[in-house]
Amino acid sequence: MNIIKAGYEIMDKLNGSEILAKIELCGRVCYKSEDGIAEETCDKFVRGIIKKGHLSVLEHFSFSIRFIVDRGVSHELVRHRIASFSQESTRYCNYGNNDKGITVIEPLFWNWTTNAICRSSWEKAMRQAEEIYLEMIEFGAAAQEARSVLPNSLKTEVVMTANLREWRHFFTLRTAKAAHPQMREVTIPLLAELQKLIPIIFDDIKV
Repeated sequence: MNIIKAGYEIMDKLNGSEILAKIELCGRVCYKSEDGIAEETCDKFVRGIIKKGHLSVLEHFSFSIRFIVDRGVSHELVRHRIASFSQESTRYCNYGNNDKGITVIEPLFWNWTTNAICRSSWEKAMRQAEEIYLEMIEFGAAAQEARSVLPNSLKTEVVMTANLREWRHFFTLRTAKAAHPQMREVTIPLLAELQKLIPIIFDDIKV
């Protein structure tokens, strides 16, 4: 069994100044004010459309994130409607075909210092699930059949592609204090990185 931490990968090269320039150009079509574009006008323009709630203009740019999370968190990710998803499939991925067995996401709730009992119980449950899964595979079960015993902590990879408007909505919900702790584990650092890469777009989202 392999235990890893949750994480993410930004799958596109994001040039913040180019993104803002594109958003400005698209937005100015509404007002036929393209001739007002100058070297540093995009910052003010984009701030203005966000303040006015003219967020449809932000839909003109999309990017993709690969999330490495457990199956429970993935169920929340794919609930976002205006996005595209590609997810590691337990129907087709046979975890008996590698030397590592199953890979699970380490829960941030427990460690050997703060709650050794829960941590030990969790690892025991993961190893039992792995043992039974591999046993079923050995006895001829297909991956899509044996997956019924896999745990919620099983690692999955989800590629999510969305436009800037939907990413704003996503981070507003998924970094909030009411969001699941394992969701916030990946979304808070991701938001902080995107705030550096793409100025203005996410600046008003506070954690």
